[in-house]
Amino acid sequence: MTSTLPVTAAQIPASSRTKPSLLSGLSIHDATVYHNPGVPELYQHALRLGEGVITQGGPLAVITDKTGRSPKDRFIVEDDLTRSAVWWGGFNTPTTPEVFTHLLDKMGEYASNRELFVQDLYAGADPRYRLPVRFVQEMAYHSLFVRNMFVRPTPEEQADFEPAWTVLNLPGFKAQGEADGVRSETAILIDFTRQMILVAGTQYAGENKKAIFGVLNFLLPGVGVMPMHCSANVGQQGDVALFFGLSGTGKTTLSADPTRQLIGDDEHGWTGDGIFNFEGGCYAKVINLSARAEPEIFKTTHTFGTVLENVVVRPDHTLDLADASLTENTRSAYPIEQIANHLPGGVAGVPQHVIFLTADASGVLPPLSRLSAEQMMYHFISGFTAKIPGTEDGVKEPQPTFSACFGAPFMPRHPGEYARLLAEKVKSSGAKVWLVNTGWSGGPYGTGERISIGHTRALITAALSGSLDEGEFGREPFFGLEIPTAVEGVPPAVLNPRRTWADTAAYDAAARKLAGQFRQNFERFEIGVDPAVTASLPQHD
Repeated sequence: MTSTLPVTAAQIPASSRTKPSLLSGLSIHDATVYHNPGVPELYQHALRLGEGVITQGGPLAVITDKTGRSPKDRFIVEDDLTRSAVWWGGFNTPTTPEVFTHLLDKMGEYASNRELFVQDLYAGADPRYRLPVRFVQEMAYHSLFVRNMFVRPTPEEQADFEPAWTVLNLPGFKAQGEADGVRSETAILIDFTRQMILVAGTQYAGENKKAIFGVLNFLLPGVGVMPMHCSANVGQQGDVALFFGLSGTGKTTLSADPTRQLIGDDEHGWTGDGIFNFEGGCYAKVINLSARAEPEIFKTTHTFGTVLENVVVRPDHTLDLADASLTENTRSAYPIEQIANHLPGGVAGVPQHVIFLTADASGVLPPLSRLSAEQMMYHFISGFTAKIPGTEDGVKEPQPTFSACFGAPFMPRHPGEYARLLAEKVKSSGAKVWLVNTGWSGGPYGTGERISIGHTRALITAALSGSLDEGEFGREPFFGLEIPTAVEGVPPAVLNPRRTWADTAAYDAAARKLAGQFRQNFERFEIGVDPAVTASLPQHD
């Protein structure tokens, strides 16, 4: 995109230009550095550099070369610190210190004599555990993105800021694939010994936040903090609820409750005395967003300071939020202060409820069930949802998707380690754990119907209110899940998925098939997982 408002370098305040010492250790020389520029200044830079346009209401809209993360291009340096601590395989691909040094030198040479944008920010709202991070970036819009997404230091904190980690993000630098020791022109390298992250060859800003999330996921368990890919809110009585879930399960929508304050929409840590938001902002999907269904998030798409990624902008600079021609993964990145009903400070008490969200397109799982400690660990490690057919040629039936800990690409350690830590937190707090299916009922996708959002909200409200604590529960035979027999506002037949199918034999067959898929997926985790967890596996024979 190009700007309709011409801005020249002479119009940019010179006061933000700082000494190259900010770039120490990065092999960069003779760069012009803008240190901690604010929102208006970053708008000026982004417009001058042709990175985006201003849309109706004031957001900065950009189009990126990649429209999502590149998990297969993510590498962790294998050395004495990580060799035995990282669960290698899957998304945790090793690289060498020599490859990291080689790319750092090449990226440093590329960045020399260029303009760079530096933001000093905290990852983590709890001062006891926050991570000071210096983001050094080629694009002004990336600098605005991280300023929105992370916790901004006070002026006093900025004066004494000392980064523990540094992120060097250069979208214009294209790696040479195997010649540079990586897979493609895109590369995300994490070095825990140097405490540095390199991001090359992608404009997708989400790589910034997820790379830091991965760092926290490695570091925090060592100090007894459980890192979590979840949203969180708190009720009027201080009761905290966590919502784990993969894309499309309703994590953002269901945690946005007008009767409860939003703590954060994506990433949190659970300490000995409560939880804290890793971020200072939200990164919400906005495809088909409506003012009626999600008014507060919709408002952010018309607010100055918001970054909109890959949202279609009409010639008159209004937005077409229903247009997915660029990608389904359209995003709005905004400071959490734009959500009126947020919890200031981002720190709350110990959770009383943990909710796992799944969109089961096979129509098998109950809309609400209560989990035992072993079942909690099993479903947490499984991280199940389903891909809906019709998105790809040849997909004729729902395809299960499993993402360990509801965030496999960001988890450097063995999933069993996170599951044990979560189990300890839940046992200590006495929190109740629930599995909520926001997918299909009465049959699989194409036959059944999507579970009513009204029913889902009623079920979650009942769970959080404690009204189910003394209620009756039955047990379904395939997964051993406890299902409530009555919930106010929900027809009893809806609670037991088998009763919603016209053909119960077909339900039984579908349930056995799904149970078998769960068991097959879990085989790779059994080494390193408590035997009591594997003993709770679902039945499929």
